[in-house]
Amino acid sequence: MRAPVLGFLLIAASLLGQTATTGPSWLEQVHRNMGETSMGRSSRQLSPSPSESAHPIQVGPIAPFVTLDGADLYRLKCQACHGPEGEGAPPEINSIIDPVRATSASLILQRMKKRGAEMSRKDAIALAQQSESALLERLRKGGKNMPNPGLSENEIHVLMPYLCELAGLPAKQIRTHESAVRVGEHLVKSTCHICHAAVGTNPTPEQIGAGVIPPLSTLTSRTSLEQFVRKVTQGASVTSGQLALPSRGRMPAFSYISDTQAAAAYFYLLAYPPQLEEEKPKLHAAAPGQRLIIGTR
Repeated sequence: MRAPVLGFLLIAASLLGQTATTGPSWLEQVHRNMGETSMGRSSRQLSPSPSESAHPIQVGPIAPFVTLDGADLYRLKCQACHGPEGEGAPPEINSIIDPVRATSASLILQRMKKRGAEMSRKDAIALAQQSESALLERLRKGGKNMPNPGLSENEIHVLMPYLCELAGLPAKQIRTHESAVRVGEHLVKSTCHICHAAVGTNPTPEQIGAGVIPPLSTLTSRTSLEQFVRKVTQGASVTSGQLALPSRGRMPAFSYISDTQAAAAYFYLLAYPPQLEEEKPKLHAAAPGQRLIIGTR
């Protein structure tokens, strides 16, 4: 079942736009403790206990380019913090629903009418445009407690209709074509990098037991492709403590991420090894690994 992935990585490295993950985790940047935050794990699905059996991992043949819709981008970029319905985890993580609804002039007029206040449609449109500009600015740059999503203008264009759908606003859903390695970059930078720093030393079982989170730079050496995919999508036990016993660990399972999308994250980390600081990405030859195909689900 195994086949060389070097050809895949060469294709990936030739694509424009991909960069290595750099710097401390987002939790480190905002000085949050993993046990006291919902960031990166608002779905709250715990990893299984060591005694629980795992399902087989399904990773298929390579497809260098894939089609993503707004729902896919939301799962890869937003869901880990904002949840499946966009409601967030107030008061720490804001809902996206009201900011999106604020971009609708019709809803603004309805709300003002219910309050018994008069507003012209012209003023409602101006207010809606201001709200849309603020929302787009957040999607482009992030905020004080929100990392920069790293979305291109085209990706924002695809994501926005899905955000409108979550908010109950009419919108025509559209799609975009992206490289498989870009899918991996989305997942790593907007989900994994919330808790995992880019670089660091490989922690010992004692350090794992004390709460140390392995850096991204060690994940492809700590785990095989299959182990990595299982850890992300189903959860897996970790060895911790002086006796190196298996334990549940603290990392949640991201069941809404497909096996092949998790595999794309693994290949992205191989093609663009995490860096202490941002620099020009270099292609690193990798050991043979599982071939993949990535699709929407």
